[in-house]
Amino acid sequence: MNAVEKTPLAERMRPKSLEAYIGQLHLLGKDKPLRLLIEQGHMPSLILWGPPGIGKTTLARILARSTKLPFVQLSAISAGVKDLRAAIDLAKKAGKILVFIDEIHRFNKAQQDALLGSVEQGTITLIGATTENPSFEVIPALLSRAQVYVLEPLSKDDLLVVVNNALEQDVLLKEKNIQLTEYEALLHYSGGDVRRLLNLLELASASNEKTIEINNELVERLVQYQASRYDKSGEQHYDIISAFIKSIRGSDPNAAVYWLARMIAGGEDPKFIARRLLILAAEDIGLANPNALLLANTCFDAVNKIGWPESRIILSQATIYLATSPKSNAAYMAINDAQKLVKQTGDLPVPLPIRNAPTKLMKELDYGKEYKYAHDYEGNFVEQEFLPDKIKGKKLYEPGDNKREAQIKQQMTEWWKGKY
Repeated sequence: MNAVEKTPLAERMRPKSLEAYIGQLHLLGKDKPLRLLIEQGHMPSLILWGPPGIGKTTLARILARSTKLPFVQLSAISAGVKDLRAAIDLAKKAGKILVFIDEIHRFNKAQQDALLGSVEQGTITLIGATTENPSFEVIPALLSRAQVYVLEPLSKDDLLVVVNNALEQDVLLKEKNIQLTEYEALLHYSGGDVRRLLNLLELASASNEKTIEINNELVERLVQYQASRYDKSGEQHYDIISAFIKSIRGSDPNAAVYWLARMIAGGEDPKFIARRLLILAAEDIGLANPNALLLANTCFDAVNKIGWPESRIILSQATIYLATSPKSNAAYMAINDAQKLVKQTGDLPVPLPIRNAPTKLMKELDYGKEYKYAHDYEGNFVEQEFLPDKIKGKKLYEPGDNKREAQIKQQMTEWWKGKY
């Protein structure tokens, strides 16, 4: 087996230039922020935040080439203080270097503090990649000195371009007669992760047959076979957290605790689990049980104070509480619909009655005129319109079908006759 055959397809197909890079047009399209930085030759420290396998490392390498600076790549999983010191020493000698840290959220506070001085002085330009919200995982001092760019999941069309490029351009695959007759399973089991997508494509293409047909049945068979061979790292990390969340959403405390135990056995970061519980409490339980968010937040705080193994008990309690709580995604759907409406209608003017009127001129322009102060009315309520005229009467919150929100709906019906 030669060197090319030993190199995984995902690595062989890694784009080397911006022209070959797929996706993220909101950052890399004409006149978009990262494109402008590259064209201007100015590269500040930045954090790339997005789901796994969408090209954060690749983009970092492309950005590094545009700076022509000495480039050091570190993985927060394996790099220690010694590696950081070596990078800092190199920066001092070279005058300036670019350091790319993959999975920067796994660096502890002390490691991030060690970088701070060099980033402040400008001897290190930092590019960090993370799948986790930087607000939680990157220390404020470092975060304030870096621009955060959010990378979006690749679309179906983007993923198909990746597959077709591999079949047409890869030095090994293009020598085979591969017929892609169905692609749905490839895209589904990739989960939008380009690395996983190309790994599946490579597995499906690993045959000495004269003609290789890739279809849904073949891919599903390969995935089932691989599932028994996955270890606790990499792809399974995301599969198990998915199973954990869906078990809680599905109100199955037994399955939820099982998947929690699997994550504990795999050495998962307890803060990662607690954060997911916090999100789920708002997204999937919401107003059906408002206390769920309070308990999940208390769990997150407690886990930050208590380490393994005791924090497993706290996580178990929160998991079972959330799994057995009534469910509602009404608040989640309401903000989704509201954001969609804002995108469709733009910056609509605030109605005059509810505008702020701190100056005499504003009062003369009728700012705040005819505003009805709710506390002046019986029951502390009076019907008035708070939405812009163009969308007045629009209903964005639809109470869920549960005991708590049934009470909310009854109250809203009494207040807003005709709307609820």
